[in-house]
Parts: sequence; structure tokens; C-alpha cells
Amino acid sequence: MTVVHPLRPPTSRRVFIGWVLAAYALARVVSTTILLVVLPRQVPSSMTGGDGVPVTFFSFTALWDGEWYGKIAATGYPDVLPIGDSGRVGQNPWAFYPLFPMLSRAGMTLTGLDFPTVASSIALVCGVGAAVLMGLLLRPRIGDPAAYLVVALWASFPASVTLQLAYTESLAMLLLVGYLYALSRERWLVATAVALLTGLSRPIAAPLGLVTLAVVVMRWRRRREAPISTGTYASMLASLVGCGVAGLLWPAIAWWRTGSSSAYTDTMAAWRSYDTVELFVPYVDRLQDATWGPWLVGGPIVVLLMVAGPWARNLGADLRTWTLGYTFYLIASLDPFTSIFRYLLPLFPLLVVVLGAGWGDRRGNTWRRLLWRFVPLLLAFVAGQYWWTEVLWRYVPSPNGDFPP
Repeated sequence: MTVVHPLRPPTSRRVFIGWVLAAYALARVVSTTILLVVLPRQVPSSMTGGDGVPVTFFSFTALWDGEWYGKIAATGYPDVLPIGDSGRVGQNPWAFYPLFPMLSRAGMTLTGLDFPTVASSIALVCGVGAAVLMGLLLRPRIGDPAAYLVVALWASFPASVTLQLAYTESLAMLLLVGYLYALSRERWLVATAVALLTGLSRPIAAPLGLVTLAVVVMRWRRRREAPISTGTYASMLASLVGCGVAGLLWPAIAWWRTGSSSAYTDTMAAWRSYDTVELFVPYVDRLQDATWGPWLVGGPIVVLLMVAGPWARNLGADLRTWTLGYTFYLIASLDPFTSIFRYLLPLFPLLVVVLGAGWGDRRGNTWRRLLWRFVPLLLAFVAGQYWWTEVLWRYVPSPNGDFPP
């Protein structure tokens, strides 16, 4: 009689990836349809190529920050920081990390296509890669059915439309999930390289470093049954150092180019209502807001409860640490506003708990039980995509401005 290990996947790796790709493709068909439905109501503006220029599908994918990325792809970063009438540094490209616009510039050079077409295509491809790696990361923990459905929910999240827009969300997710996958397989040097790329893509090195420390400690505690070589110790240290370097890399480059040691933080402050970047202050101040306050108090508590119990055991210490570390990072650094919806995309491990797939004995991981939870969540997420695209993504010119996505 053949004994089947409870964590052994029932299908081949190729078949599994094929189903993940199918789920992700269907999600992108839905979001493309939503973009096409909302598109006719987008009025021409400077964001879409000019007031007198008809809005096309691809120009519609490069609004808001996409306009900044387009400028960076075309002209790069300034050597001199702009100073406003108040004496503060004004909004400028140094707030935006370089990997995505530089990839877009390379694609534009190779293909001769414009920025919106190239950038949204790169985002789409990176999203595909992120979905596959996410599935592979979750598969041995929660099984094939739950892994398929978690990927499908993540790909259908209200702000998941950004995964095919001229934004860095899909590239950042590719690097994030790739880093977590490398750590889970103890590929320390691969993780180090990915961390450095992440340092040129998104400012999430601090929570990644926390996850790395947790994984290193867990590996060290198993040293008796699985001895650690000198080379492995060096590789583990390299992964920790890599996260530290990643966190300092872009601010250091901005300092080198502009001559100002605070170029990056001064630039980030230009997007805020504070003169300087102050940790926790915007979050604490927003707690007084009648609309945001209850969500900002209750949200972190809910996240803590979701990952702290036995219903999250299958996540493992690494994904639990990432979820808590990233949530703490948002509290410390975020100026809570409408962009918070897309900042929630990296919290994909919570979808495992919501589906009931995190129990150690996989008590709820049958197709029937999973689908009872999956279907209403999917419908709510798709409705949320339409709201996000119509209300936040579509730019409405007005004297008082519009809410950014």
C-alpha cells in the first residue's frame, strides 16, 4: 500500500502552475472589462495625454503615479531638488523608486512603443510571475485547492486592478513573493539578490528584514538535527545584511545624485501635510477622524487576531511575521488615505485565514467547504474593483483636486 504524505501535492507542478495561470488570467479578464466599462467616463486631461487627445485604453492605465513613472522613464531623475515658495522641497521624481520606470524605458527602447503600453504590459507580466510564486509558496502549506483560491482572491482584490496598470504593485509583489519563496527554501543568496532589487522597487526592506531574522532564528534552533555549515552561516548573514542595504540603497542614491542627505525624506514629505516625515504621527493624528479612526484602530487588532490563533498555523512563522511586520510598517510610515487600499495587496496571507485554510489539520480545505467562503468573497471583491476603478482610479479634474488611488 502506498502511503501518501499529507503535504504531498496531488498534482504535478506543471499542472498546478497551469491552473494558477488560468485563475490569474480570468481575474485579469474581469479587471480589463471593468477598465473598459469605466474608460468612456474618463475625460481627457494632462494625465491622459492632453485635453484634446482622446483617451485610449493604454493611456487610461497610466494615470496618477503612472504619469510620474512616465516622466522618469523619459528623462530620469533631477540633480537639483525643486524648492517651493515656502522653502520646502516640492514634489519631484525622487519619491518614486527606479526599477519599474527603468524597465519601462528599456522596453520602450526595444519595442518603440509608448510608456503606457510598455509599462502596463510589464506590470501584467510581473503580476503573472507573482501569482505563480504565490501559489508555489502556499501549496505545501495549505494544499492545491486552497492555493488556487487564495491566488484567485488576491488577483481579484478591489485594488488588484493596479496589477495591470503603470504602477509598481505587480513588480513589488513579484519581488516580495519571490523573496519569501527563496527564504522558505533556504536559498539565502537568492534572497539577498532579490532584497537588493526590492530596495530599488519599494520601501519594504524593514519588514522583510524582520521576516529574515525570524527565519534565521528558526533555522539556528534546528542546528542539532540539521547542522549549519560555515558557508550557510555566511549566507544567512548576507540575507540579513541585504535587507539592511536594501532599506538604505535608494535614499543613498538620492543623496549621491542631489548632494542632499535628506533628499528622499524631504521629497516624501512634499506629499504629506507635515514639514518632515515623522513615524507614527500621521497615523495617530488620523485616529481622531470620525471616518478613518474606527478602521485604523480596529484594523491592526483584527490582523493580530487573524494571525495569532491556531486558524493561522499553516501560514508558518515566516508569513505570520511578514503580515504583522508589514502591518506595523504601515502604521509607522503611512499617511492613511485612499491609497491604503492598494497598500493592502501584500497582506495576501490573510486570505488563507479568511478562507479557513490555515488550520494545521486542514479541516476546512476541501473544495466544498472552501467554495462556500470563496464565492461570496469573490463577488464582493469584484464589486470592490468596480468601485475602486470608478471612484479612485478615474481622474475627475476639479478645483479641489481628486482623491488619489
